[in-house]
Amino acid sequence: MRLTIPAQRSLESGVLTCQQQARTSIVAMQGLQKISGRTLASVGMASLFSKCAKGLLPCAILLSLFAQTARAEYVVLRSGQRITVTGYQLVGNTYKLTIRGGSAELPATEVVAIEPEEVFVSEKKPIVTGTPFAEFIASAAQHHGVDADLIVSVITAESKFNPKAISRKNARGLMQLLPETAARLGVKNVFDPQENIEAGTRYLRELLDRYNNDLALTLAAYNAGPQRVEQYKTIPPYRETISYVRRVQKTYQSRKSVSTEQSTSARIGSL
Repeated sequence: MRLTIPAQRSLESGVLTCQQQARTSIVAMQGLQKISGRTLASVGMASLFSKCAKGLLPCAILLSLFAQTARAEYVVLRSGQRITVTGYQLVGNTYKLTIRGGSAELPATEVVAIEPEEVFVSEKKPIVTGTPFAEFIASAAQHHGVDADLIVSVITAESKFNPKAISRKNARGLMQLLPETAARLGVKNVFDPQENIEAGTRYLRELLDRYNNDLALTLAAYNAGPQRVEQYKTIPPYRETISYVRRVQKTYQSRKSVSTEQSTSARIGSL
């Protein structure tokens, strides 16, 4: 079980006094196993909190020590994705994660490991600069754990970023959601870019999970429907579907190459 001790935040807001913070921390320690990958015993935090609560140690010193030892951690998923968290708690069969800017819940079966982050760095946002609806794409990517470049690649193939697009099969919006799919995903306005991207990305996540992150099968199911993939046990032999899978993969690979080059250039520039 992981609890995030609110000492730093409380100090800044002025809600609790320093000694009150320490007493609150002592209560939290009863269920605390680690602080950012380091045991309480290894850093002597238990005795420090006790001294602070009794007024024997200035709390400013305690808080500075805590700030120095604080680290984020990675939650590693079955898909290979690594989520940076600042706290986590296992409740039943669900992990409740504290992430920068909010929280999330994941089935415990999706988590394969929790690893310490060696260096605490600011969170990097997906590289979608200059892309239409970049903010919505980045948000959906983070929320559902889907690569932003994949979302962009699907939108490019589906609608070429036309939020009002309607296909001959009545698929609608940026990610071309069929009415029944949109209804199942709780979409109220399929032509709203944010709703459409959020729902389309959620559907991509469902398919990635269903096909064990096999991108080709995921894209085939997105285009032709999961029932056709199940029928043929592979990419359906439809010209449209085969072409669709190839186009999305080509765009995706191209975007990943550009992203890698940009990342490399940024690292070189920082030297």
